[in-house]
Parts: sequence; structure tokens; C-alpha cells
Amino acid sequence: MTAAPSVTVRVPAKVNVQLTVGPPRADGYHDLANVFLAVALHDLVTATEAEELSVGCVGPGSDQVPTDDGNLAVRAARLLAAHHGRTPRVRLDIVKDIPVAGGMAGGSADAAGALLACDRLWGTATPRDELLAICAELGSDVPFSLVGGAALGRGRGEKLTELPVGGVFHWVFALADGGLSTPAVYRECDRLRGAAHVPPPEPDPALLAALAAGDAAALAPALANDLQPAALALRPALAATLATGRAAGALAGLVSGSGPSCAFLTGSAEEAAAVAEALAASGHCRAARATTGPAAGATTIDSHA
Repeated sequence: MTAAPSVTVRVPAKVNVQLTVGPPRADGYHDLANVFLAVALHDLVTATEAEELSVGCVGPGSDQVPTDDGNLAVRAARLLAAHHGRTPRVRLDIVKDIPVAGGMAGGSADAAGALLACDRLWGTATPRDELLAICAELGSDVPFSLVGGAALGRGRGEKLTELPVGGVFHWVFALADGGLSTPAVYRECDRLRGAAHVPPPEPDPALLAALAAGDAAALAPALANDLQPAALALRPALAATLATGRAAGALAGLVSGSGPSCAFLTGSAEEAAAVAEALAASGHCRAARATTGPAAGATTIDSHA
């Protein structure tokens, strides 16, 4: 029996090195200055020719991943098929290594992976700007998962300007038990701000310069996340995680996106290994992973006609 045609795509996790949140918009979203950096923790998404659309998932946290239209990868396949006026006859298989519900855009990465894999499988050769528009329809972080590297996200994060990065940055991610609802974190952010004036969000020139120079020591004091106070209010135990990583030698630490994962910037691979070991032994997180950034965006790694 001949194996059905398939395409496998690798997609990266992300960390927000700057997440500046503007006031609420009329549509309920917030304007952002969101500086994304892709990091080398990856999911694999394989699209295989099939009679009907289905999805499977294996790997850490896969029991928390929906296997219906609540899965962004499924919605990605449906949207791409509709865009080309075809039926989404495809089996999607996801191998998870990006933490689930950890503020590292794992679901968004899977959606971008499914888009690219289906586009290659179906031979639809969708122009990049059209793929990015479908990504933006799926979610605010999905366009960056397709692009990778480093980028400034405007609007709700979906309007991207790619950024130069002058070197490799060493990171450690402390993974928490359970997730945090992104809408709940934004609501808490608004509640904590109350009636205070919130200026329009802008990228930090010092942070952009540190990224371009590949200078971890300069990047560390510029790391910023306006959602961090809200995440800490909803999950106070994260404060101990942040303190542990900093005490172990990290240059800086912050909640990753809406959390609950925490990200620590270090000066070298050796320092990252030491911080990861200290965090893993502390009891303040479920696990700790050392990795690097930037990483490439969604990339086809295997194809069988």
C-alpha cells in the first residue's frame, strides 16, 4: 500500500521581549507594541491527504489540546480550504514540545504550521500576504508564528514589521502547572489600571537597539511586559518563580506573554543550564527548559508525495 502524500512543518515558540498594552479599544482588543522573538522550542505539524478533516496530538500537554474546531490548526485548514474553494480533506498530526497554555503561542504556532503544511500539500501556492491575512483572522500571534525571527507587532499584534537581531540570546523557560486565560489576564490588567491614563503603546528604542546588537546585557533591563502585574495578581506563586530564576543568575526574568510560563534571559549557554537546574530543583515550577533565540518561523522539513 502506498503511503498518502504528507507534508511536515516545524514551528517555533515565542517570547515577548516587550509587551506594551494600550487602553481597551471599542472592539474589546487593545493596541499593542509587541516585540516578538521566536525561540527554538518547536511543535511539528504534519498534514496528510485524507477523506475528511481530523486532528491528532501527542507530546507533553497533548491531553489539553482540543481535537475539534476549538483547535486553531483545524480552523486554519478550514480557512485555507475555503480561501481556495476546496474541501479540507486532510489529517493533521501535531507533535507538541511547546508548552500548552503557557503564554508561548503554542496554539498559534500549530495554526501557522497547519496553514503552511496544507498549502504545500494541496499545491495551492498561496501568496505570503494572503497567508498572513488568514493568520491574522485566526489570532493575534499566528502571523508571527509563520514569520519567526524577531518582529514588532502593532494593532493587536498581527501587523508585523520584521526586526534585525545581531546575535543569539540564551533563554530559560519555567513552566507552570495549569494555564492562565489570556482574556482574563487582559481584564485584570484593565482592572488594575482603573481610571489611570494609558498612553499609546510604542516600542522601546533601547530594546530594539539591544536586539539589533545581540547584546544580552543591554536587553535585560529593557525587557517589559505590561501584563505581568495582572498575571501575578491572578497567580501569585509566579513571584517566587521569578525570584528563583533571578537569584540563580539570570540577567532578567519576566512572565512570558499572558503567562503562566516565566522567561529568563541569561548571558550564555552555561548560565542558562545553571538557571534551568536551579529552577527545576526549586519546586516553584513544573519544569525548566533552556533554549535560544531567534529561531526561524514555520519551515517545511519533510514532504512525501
